[in-house]
Amino acid sequence: MIFETERLKLRELNMDDFKDLAEILQDKNVVYAYEHDFSDRDVHEWMERQFNRYLKYGFGLWAVELKGSGEMIGQAGLTIQPYNDSEVLEIGYLLKKKFWHKGYATESAMGCKEYAFEVLKADKVYSIIKSDNYPSIRVAMSIGMSKESEFYTQYYGTKSLHYLFYVSKK
Repeated sequence: MIFETERLKLRELNMDDFKDLAEILQDKNVVYAYEHDFSDRDVHEWMERQFNRYLKYGFGLWAVELKGSGEMIGQAGLTIQPYNDSEVLEIGYLLKKKFWHKGYATESAMGCKEYAFEVLKADKVYSIIKSDNYPSIRVAMSIGMSKESEFYTQYYGTKSLHYLFYVSKK
């Protein structure tokens, strides 16, 4: 286990999580910001990227489980993402649609922020959010983030406007 919140446990993904991760990544409502249909191969590649991040950085996107049942409801964590000519430490989160609007994204994002500051000793942490992803913007703002800039970026061949949100360690 990486860390716990009041209702959640975050842990490294493993191969047994494929079905749950596929449910997340293959739900067009959940991944609409990527503007990409994820195949089973894409899901495996996503998992491999996380495994490689765990080895390289000691962190990545982790499985989010409900404490009571152990059910995997999504993923959240920290990744190194390109921004302009540098890189930023980013909080990311994706939840199964049936777990939206229950405060789990905010709870896991807050835990990731605390992990970045307390464990990784980061001075700043970011979230890169598509400009029309209002729920994620609300999550970022609810954990104390502010918009720093706007920029265009490309995911899976589609260029779109994104916002860079950040919060500094107090």
